[in-house]
Amino acid sequence: MIIFTMILFSAFYLLQINRMTLALVMSKEIPEEKHPKIFRTINILITILLVSFYVELVYTV
Repeated sequence: MIIFTMILFSAFYLLQINRMTLALVMSKEIPEEKHPKIFRTINILITILLVSFYVELVYTV
């Protein structure tokens, strides 16, 4: 049950972060060629955050 909830939370969180990143990139008028690098960096960092949260959840419960 925890795994299913975590997957749903993670998917929703990643979508929201990507939506906010797109808004930031558009408002700051960052060139198109830099978009993939920005999204990749943010997605990797958020994935690391979510994995560490999951590991903490598993070992404390």
